[in-house]
Amino acid sequence: MIKDKLHESIDKLNSYIISNKFTGYDPYDALKSKKLKKIPNKYLKLFCTQFFVYSPVNLRPLFEIPMSLNPKALGLLMSAYCNLYKNNFIKKNEFDIITTFLSKSLIERRSPKYKDFCWGFNFPWQDLTRYTCENVPTIVNTSFIGNGFLDLYEISKNPNYLNIARSNCEFILSNLNKTKKGNMVCFSYTPYDQYIVQNANMLGSAFLARVYSVTKDELLYEYSERSMKFSMFYQKKDGSWNYSEKSPHGIESHQIDFHQGFIIDSICNFLQYMNLNDENYIDALKKALFFYRKNQFNNNGYSKWRYPYTFPIDIHNQSQGIITFYRTYKFLKKPDLLNFSNKIANWTIDNMSDQSGFFYYQKWPFFKNRISYMRWSQAWIFLALSTLLYG
Repeated sequence: MIKDKLHESIDKLNSYIISNKFTGYDPYDALKSKKLKKIPNKYLKLFCTQFFVYSPVNLRPLFEIPMSLNPKALGLLMSAYCNLYKNNFIKKNEFDIITTFLSKSLIERRSPKYKDFCWGFNFPWQDLTRYTCENVPTIVNTSFIGNGFLDLYEISKNPNYLNIARSNCEFILSNLNKTKKGNMVCFSYTPYDQYIVQNANMLGSAFLARVYSVTKDELLYEYSERSMKFSMFYQKKDGSWNYSEKSPHGIESHQIDFHQGFIIDSICNFLQYMNLNDENYIDALKKALFFYRKNQFNNNGYSKWRYPYTFPIDIHNQSQGIITFYRTYKFLKKPDLLNFSNKIANWTIDNMSDQSGFFYYQKWPFFKNRISYMRWSQAWIFLALSTLLYG
């Protein structure tokens, strides 16, 4: 894509994020409303949550839901600003001010009941089987935020940031439940469940591998390998993965969307940080990438919502596509992957960005959901565009 277009979009989005002081709404923040939180029935809570997720009208002010700092958004933004600094897009003084604020805010917002650093969401949430309180830590949030601290450590060499990432590993190893299959292991999503969620397990595995690459802690190597092998075992013949396998509650999900991108990125990162050149892993990676490209993305550069359903076109899918095709380009050295990453970015800027700088949540055939979400939309597309900046 044209560099000037990418630069302009990043610059405008950066201004938007800073003008909002890194705060925003979230698609799943309905239960931050004191009125809705008091609803006793879990199905009504689930209905309210899903209604807010898909409503094209932002009703949050009416229900007194404030804009706030989301830990996962802060972690993603920290990685994005590290990308911008490494590519000379922002100056050191600005970088230091922003990352000092982000890192301090994350330290203040760690899940308070745990010895080691870990993070959940800044709102309670409800799904079919559980109500999860605010700040319950997840392996996904902890891994992405941990990667943000590692990105900052690579630039600053401040040992405090590496210590936080190492503490994240202790949380994963000590506080999450483990499902075992032979010598293989799957980490639970939170400390309170035993769900087998493949992308979450692999994100944790890749994060352990990255910390191992710096610390050379053999325990991290062992559990990274065991957990990655667990999820690789479940790859389907077409190259994809279920979102989750059967949990203790009998739930199995075939949901195929941006989480496939998480998995592909995790395999790349695992192989890189473990310094492996294993043909079996690489063949599985290529198979997964072929499925992801063929089945989830249109040749024009937009992603299906959840395969095989096209609509709505979602900003999270778009952002993940940019990151995944760029990440696999760097790993496999295939220029067509970089070209497609550029094509996704170009389509997304043309079709889902607002003149004021932020990106829309979803695009439907005849209208756009223009609600601005900091974590789901702005943080992810900011990370994606900053990743592509000098590709």
